[in-house]
Amino acid sequence: MTVHIGAEPGQIAETVLMPGDPYRAKWVAEQFLEDAVCVNEVRGMLGFTGTWHGNRVTIHGSGMGMPSLSIYANELIRDYGAQTLIRIGSAGAMQEKVHVRDVVLAMTASTVSTPSRGIFRELGYAPCADWSLLSAAAKAAESKDVGVHVGGIYSSDVFYDERPDLTEQMTRHGVLAVEMEAAELYTLAARYGRRALAVLTISDHLLTGDALPSDQRERSFGDMVEIALEAAFS
Repeated sequence: MTVHIGAEPGQIAETVLMPGDPYRAKWVAEQFLEDAVCVNEVRGMLGFTGTWHGNRVTIHGSGMGMPSLSIYANELIRDYGAQTLIRIGSAGAMQEKVHVRDVVLAMTASTVSTPSRGIFRELGYAPCADWSLLSAAAKAAESKDVGVHVGGIYSSDVFYDERPDLTEQMTRHGVLAVEMEAAELYTLAARYGRRALAVLTISDHLLTGDALPSDQRERSFGDMVEIALEAAFS
Protein backbone atom coordinates (compact mmCIF):
# COMPACT_ATOMS: atom_id res chain seq x y z
CA MET A 1 0.00 0.00 0.00
CA THR A 2 1.06 3.58 -0.63
CA VAL A 3 -0.27 6.92 0.54
CA HIS A 4 -2.66 7.15 -2.43
CA ILE A 5 -3.09 3.54 -3.62
CA GLY A 6 -4.54 0.89 -1.34
CA ALA A 7 -3.66 -2.13 -3.47
CA GLU A 8 -1.73 -4.97 -1.87
CA PRO A 9 1.57 -6.15 -3.37
CA GLY A 10 0.90 -8.11 -6.55
CA GLN A 11 -2.53 -6.59 -7.18
CA ILE A 12 -1.29 -4.10 -9.80
CA ALA A 13 -0.42 -5.46 -13.25
CA GLU A 14 2.71 -4.47 -15.16
CA THR A 15 0.46 -2.89 -17.82
CA VAL A 16 -1.69 0.01 -16.60
CA LEU A 17 -4.23 2.06 -18.57
CA MET A 18 -4.86 5.45 -16.98
CA PRO A 19 -8.04 7.41 -17.69
CA GLY A 20 -8.41 10.66 -15.80
CA ASP A 21 -11.92 9.93 -14.52
CA PRO A 22 -12.13 7.12 -11.92
CA TYR A 23 -15.62 6.25 -13.14
CA ARG A 24 -14.27 5.87 -16.66
CA ALA A 25 -11.77 3.41 -15.16
CA LYS A 26 -14.74 1.48 -13.77
CA TRP A 27 -16.49 1.54 -17.17
CA VAL A 28 -13.40 0.31 -19.00
CA ALA A 29 -12.88 -2.51 -16.49
CA GLU A 30 -16.50 -3.61 -16.80
CA GLN A 31 -16.56 -3.44 -20.60
CA PHE A 32 -13.14 -4.84 -21.51
CA LEU A 33 -11.69 -6.93 -18.70
CA GLU A 34 -12.52 -10.40 -17.44
CA ASP A 35 -12.65 -11.11 -13.70
CA ALA A 36 -11.98 -7.45 -12.87
CA VAL A 37 -11.45 -6.74 -9.18
CA CYS A 38 -11.38 -3.31 -7.53
CA VAL A 39 -7.89 -2.89 -6.05
CA ASN A 40 -8.03 0.76 -5.05
CA GLU A 41 -10.61 3.28 -3.90
CA VAL A 42 -8.52 5.57 -1.70
CA ARG A 43 -9.88 9.13 -1.96
CA GLY A 44 -12.38 7.89 -4.54
CA MET A 45 -9.68 7.13 -7.13
CA LEU A 46 -10.70 3.76 -8.50
CA GLY A 47 -8.38 1.05 -9.79
CA PHE A 48 -9.28 -2.38 -11.19
CA THR A 49 -7.20 -5.38 -12.20
CA GLY A 50 -8.36 -8.15 -14.52
CA THR A 51 -7.41 -9.79 -17.78
CA TRP A 52 -7.81 -8.93 -21.46
CA HIS A 53 -7.37 -11.85 -23.85
CA GLY A 54 -5.47 -13.61 -21.08
CA ASN A 55 -3.18 -10.66 -20.40
CA ARG A 56 -3.18 -9.09 -16.96
CA VAL A 57 -4.16 -5.39 -16.98
CA THR A 58 -4.85 -2.70 -14.41
CA ILE A 59 -7.15 0.24 -15.18
CA HIS A 60 -6.39 3.06 -12.74
CA GLY A 61 -7.65 6.63 -12.63
CA SER A 62 -5.12 9.45 -12.70
CA GLY A 63 -7.25 12.41 -11.73
CA MET A 64 -7.27 15.69 -13.64
CA GLY A 65 -4.03 17.48 -14.46
CA MET A 66 -0.33 16.69 -14.35
CA PRO A 67 0.18 17.08 -10.57
CA SER A 68 -2.49 14.44 -9.90
CA LEU A 69 -1.22 12.07 -12.58
CA SER A 70 2.32 12.49 -11.26
CA ILE A 71 1.30 11.16 -7.86
CA TYR A 72 -0.34 8.02 -9.23
CA ALA A 73 2.22 7.30 -11.96
CA ASN A 74 5.10 7.66 -9.50
CA GLU A 75 3.53 5.23 -7.06
CA LEU A 76 2.47 2.76 -9.76
CA ILE A 77 6.02 2.70 -11.12
CA ARG A 78 8.11 2.91 -7.96
CA ASP A 79 5.96 0.89 -5.54
CA TYR A 80 4.05 -1.51 -7.78
CA GLY A 81 6.44 -2.13 -10.66
CA ALA A 82 4.29 -0.85 -13.54
CA GLN A 83 6.22 -1.21 -16.79
CA THR A 84 3.78 0.06 -19.43
CA LEU A 85 1.51 3.05 -18.76
CA ILE A 86 -0.99 4.25 -21.34
CA ARG A 87 -3.10 7.33 -20.84
CA ILE A 88 -6.61 6.97 -22.30
CA GLY A 89 -8.68 10.13 -22.27
CA SER A 90 -10.34 12.97 -24.11
CA ALA A 91 -8.73 15.94 -25.86
CA GLY A 92 -9.66 19.10 -27.70
CA ALA A 93 -8.70 19.34 -31.38
CA MET A 94 -6.49 22.22 -32.52
CA GLN A 95 -6.31 21.51 -36.27
CA GLU A 96 -9.03 21.61 -38.91
CA LYS A 97 -8.02 18.16 -40.19
CA VAL A 98 -8.70 16.63 -36.77
CA HIS A 99 -12.38 15.95 -36.15
CA VAL A 100 -14.57 15.08 -33.20
CA ARG A 101 -14.49 11.29 -32.58
CA ASP A 102 -11.04 10.99 -34.15
CA VAL A 103 -8.23 9.36 -32.18
CA VAL A 104 -4.89 11.10 -31.63
CA LEU A 105 -1.74 9.14 -30.82
CA ALA A 106 0.60 11.56 -29.08
CA MET A 107 4.14 11.32 -30.45
CA THR A 108 5.28 14.26 -28.33
CA ALA A 109 3.69 16.39 -25.60
CA SER A 110 4.67 20.04 -25.33
CA THR A 111 3.89 21.96 -22.15
CA VAL A 112 4.46 25.25 -20.36
CA SER A 113 4.92 23.65 -16.95
CA THR A 114 4.90 20.22 -15.34
CA PRO A 115 5.69 18.92 -11.84
CA SER A 116 9.08 17.87 -13.29
CA ARG A 117 9.99 21.36 -14.53
CA GLY A 118 12.15 22.06 -11.48
CA ILE A 119 14.46 19.18 -12.39
CA PHE A 120 15.27 20.50 -15.85
CA ARG A 121 15.40 24.22 -14.95
CA GLU A 122 16.43 26.07 -18.13
CA LEU A 123 16.26 22.98 -20.37
CA GLY A 124 13.22 22.71 -22.64
CA TYR A 125 12.91 18.93 -22.26
CA ALA A 126 10.90 17.23 -25.05
CA PRO A 127 8.73 14.41 -23.64
CA CYS A 128 7.90 11.73 -26.21
CA ALA A 129 6.06 8.44 -26.48
CA ASP A 130 7.66 5.01 -26.49
CA TRP A 131 8.20 4.06 -30.14
CA SER A 132 7.17 0.42 -29.77
CA LEU A 133 3.83 1.45 -28.26
CA LEU A 134 3.29 4.27 -30.73
CA SER A 135 3.96 2.14 -33.80
CA ALA A 136 1.83 -0.72 -32.45
CA ALA A 137 -1.04 1.66 -31.71
CA ALA A 138 -0.85 3.13 -35.21
CA LYS A 139 -1.05 -0.37 -36.66
CA ALA A 140 -3.95 -1.33 -34.37
CA ALA A 141 -5.84 1.81 -35.37
CA GLU A 142 -5.79 0.81 -39.04
CA SER A 143 -8.54 -1.75 -38.43
CA LYS A 144 -10.85 0.73 -36.69
CA ASP A 145 -13.54 2.80 -38.35
CA VAL A 146 -12.16 6.01 -36.91
CA GLY A 147 -9.88 8.83 -38.06
CA VAL A 148 -6.40 8.54 -36.56
CA HIS A 149 -3.69 11.20 -36.29
CA VAL A 150 -0.12 10.80 -35.04
CA GLY A 151 1.83 13.85 -33.94
CA GLY A 152 2.47 16.42 -31.25
CA ILE A 153 -0.03 17.48 -28.59
CA TYR A 154 -0.09 20.10 -25.85
CA SER A 155 -0.46 19.22 -22.17
CA SER A 156 -1.97 22.22 -20.41
CA ASP A 157 -1.81 22.90 -16.70
CA VAL A 158 -5.07 24.88 -16.83
CA PHE A 159 -8.51 23.87 -18.07
CA TYR A 160 -9.90 27.36 -18.67
CA ASP A 161 -7.44 28.78 -21.18
CA GLU A 162 -6.58 32.48 -20.98
CA ARG A 163 -3.74 32.42 -23.53
CA PRO A 164 -5.38 32.71 -26.98
CA ASP A 165 -2.02 33.89 -28.32
CA LEU A 166 -0.39 30.63 -27.25
CA THR A 167 -3.22 28.58 -28.75
CA GLU A 168 -2.77 30.45 -32.01
CA GLN A 169 0.95 29.68 -32.12
CA MET A 170 0.45 26.00 -31.31
CA THR A 171 -2.16 25.70 -34.07
CA ARG A 172 0.26 27.45 -36.42
CA HIS A 173 2.97 24.92 -35.55
CA GLY A 174 0.82 21.85 -36.12
CA VAL A 175 -0.08 20.82 -32.58
CA LEU A 176 -2.94 18.36 -32.98
CA ALA A 177 -4.81 18.60 -29.69
CA VAL A 178 -4.76 19.74 -26.09
CA GLU A 179 -5.19 17.68 -22.91
CA MET A 180 -3.80 17.87 -19.38
CA GLU A 181 -1.65 14.87 -18.44
CA ALA A 182 0.56 13.29 -21.13
CA ALA A 183 3.71 15.43 -20.82
CA GLU A 184 4.28 14.45 -17.20
CA LEU A 185 3.52 10.79 -17.92
CA TYR A 186 6.10 10.74 -20.72
CA THR A 187 8.67 12.47 -18.52
CA LEU A 188 8.21 10.00 -15.66
CA ALA A 189 8.39 7.03 -18.02
CA ALA A 190 11.69 8.33 -19.40
CA ARG A 191 13.05 8.91 -15.90
CA TYR A 192 12.31 5.36 -14.76
CA GLY A 193 12.93 3.54 -18.03
CA ARG A 194 9.30 2.56 -18.62
CA ARG A 195 7.04 2.62 -21.69
CA ALA A 196 4.33 5.27 -22.05
CA LEU A 197 1.80 6.42 -24.61
CA ALA A 198 -1.27 8.66 -24.74
CA VAL A 199 -4.22 7.49 -26.85
CA LEU A 200 -6.80 10.28 -26.97
CA THR A 201 -10.35 10.62 -28.25
CA ILE A 202 -11.30 14.05 -29.61
CA SER A 203 -14.34 15.12 -27.61
CA ASP A 204 -14.48 18.76 -28.72
CA HIS A 205 -12.88 21.16 -31.18
CA LEU A 206 -11.27 24.46 -30.20
CA LEU A 207 -11.61 25.97 -33.68
CA THR A 208 -15.11 24.89 -34.73
CA GLY A 209 -16.85 24.50 -31.38
CA ASP A 210 -18.02 20.99 -32.29
CA ALA A 211 -18.47 18.58 -29.38
CA LEU A 212 -19.08 14.87 -29.09
CA PRO A 213 -22.70 14.13 -28.10
CA SER A 214 -22.96 12.23 -24.84
CA ASP A 215 -24.78 9.30 -26.44
CA GLN A 216 -21.86 8.71 -28.82
CA ARG A 217 -19.03 8.93 -26.30
CA GLU A 218 -18.96 5.28 -25.21
CA ARG A 219 -18.56 3.93 -28.76
CA SER A 220 -15.81 6.41 -29.57
CA PHE A 221 -14.01 5.84 -26.26
CA GLY A 222 -14.26 2.10 -26.91
CA ASP A 223 -12.13 2.45 -30.06
CA MET A 224 -9.51 4.28 -28.00
CA VAL A 225 -9.42 1.56 -25.34
CA GLU A 226 -9.12 -1.23 -27.90
CA ILE A 227 -6.24 0.57 -29.62
CA ALA A 228 -4.45 1.00 -26.30
CA LEU A 229 -4.90 -2.63 -25.28
CA GLU A 230 -3.83 -3.98 -28.65
CA ALA A 231 -0.74 -1.76 -28.60
CA ALA A 232 0.22 -2.88 -25.10
CA PHE A 233 0.19 -6.55 -25.98
CA SER A 234 1.24 -6.62 -29.64
